[in-house]
Amino acid sequence: MLQQPLFPAQHNHQALLGSFADAAVPAETPCLEMAVGSSAGCFCFLMSIFSVLNFRRAHTLTVLFILTCALGYVTLLEETPQDTAYNTKRGIVASILVFLCFGVTQAKDGPFSRPHPAYWRFWLCVSVVYELFLIFILFQTVQDGRQFMKYIDPHLGVPLPERDYGGNCLIYDPGNETDPFHNIWDKLDGFVPAHFFGWYLKTLMIRDWWMCMIISVMFEFLEYSLEHQLPNFSECWWDHWIMDVILCNGLGIYCGMKTLSWLSLKTYKWQGLWNIPTYKGKMKRIVFQFTPYSWVKFEWKPASSLRRWLAVCGIIFVFLLAELNTFYLKFVLWMPPEHYLVLLRLVFFVNVGGVAMREIYDFMDDPKFYKKLGQQAWLVAAITATEFLIVVKYDPYTLTLSLPFYITQCWILGIILVLTWTAWRFFIRDITLRYKEIRRQQQEHKYEKDKCLSNGDGLSSILDEQNGNKLRERKL
Repeated sequence: MLQQPLFPAQHNHQALLGSFADAAVPAETPCLEMAVGSSAGCFCFLMSIFSVLNFRRAHTLTVLFILTCALGYVTLLEETPQDTAYNTKRGIVASILVFLCFGVTQAKDGPFSRPHPAYWRFWLCVSVVYELFLIFILFQTVQDGRQFMKYIDPHLGVPLPERDYGGNCLIYDPGNETDPFHNIWDKLDGFVPAHFFGWYLKTLMIRDWWMCMIISVMFEFLEYSLEHQLPNFSECWWDHWIMDVILCNGLGIYCGMKTLSWLSLKTYKWQGLWNIPTYKGKMKRIVFQFTPYSWVKFEWKPASSLRRWLAVCGIIFVFLLAELNTFYLKFVLWMPPEHYLVLLRLVFFVNVGGVAMREIYDFMDDPKFYKKLGQQAWLVAAITATEFLIVVKYDPYTLTLSLPFYITQCWILGIILVLTWTAWRFFIRDITLRYKEIRRQQQEHKYEKDKCLSNGDGLSSILDEQNGNKLRERKL
């Protein structure tokens, strides 16, 4: 694990906190001498407010006081409506908000601190709320679970047709004189930029070109394999490999790798806002507040040990399962692809995925220091598994539709190849290398023994060498 930044001793308090401003405003600050009517003066006035409020503190007592006042207002001054459904919704929302307030101020910090630790604590608590919601849906009947979605949006709970992206796969359609490229334009919907930005952000999470490309290509193979279950997976060959893998996913991965290269070369030396003399420098510092506080280069090294190989395979499996859950959850819960809940789920995974990957990497890279899996990684794994269980319960018929014979053969062949490589790399190859090393040592010992006998050396030196070789063989 490469930790690049080194912080000067004189900036320890800023480096540790990475704050917008120092705890107190200096008595003689150039900003305060600026004209109040100027933009620079307004900027410095806002920064003074940030400084007075002490931006980096958790403000536990302040949040508790505001929360208590809000609950007291609802209890004493508001008249409770005689509407059971409305009161139930408002009570659930209030309970969630109180839990979020508690978590943001009291939850354990994760590995990220930018733009603010409270931001990542918030998403940790959202993860808990989402997992509890999924468990609630899991324990309902299929009909009740689908109808419960009407409490979130009255337009839900209605069966929706799945769009088929296959059909006419001609890139150039000579039969359509008006627009022979109409098949291409029909495929250019909102999912094209979603693919690009999605893979750009996934690359920032995984930080490895090979893993990203493997996941991207594997998902296209899964779409080929499962298009008999979901019509949404039925796409043209050029939609799979040209538009998705090469253009959208490939371009997103390329831009993500370029961003990672810039972040790895960037100098991480932070200053408190009030130590920066220029207005432009202060604005630049605020923008950089949304970049990482320090940089860790991910070196997965899957072939270095069996443990890391299994861990990387597990990461790829969970990634692919989470991708499939996106489509299957829409199918079983009757949510249209453009619904805001689908978008919110993707935004949720973007925010929690980066933290989870960092925690997984730390757990893999230094198991002696990180003795347990991180809290966000644990929740992401639990959420992915719960989503899959909901799909299994709500539509087992679709999931049990048998794969076509040729697809089954391809997957069996692929699994056999992976298992064969695993056995060769971590078992057969190691045994072969040990055997060759033992043979080499035996030959060296025989040569040294013959040499000693020919030179008339004592027998004691030969016995010492034999004992040494035996000890080395036991260690091997």
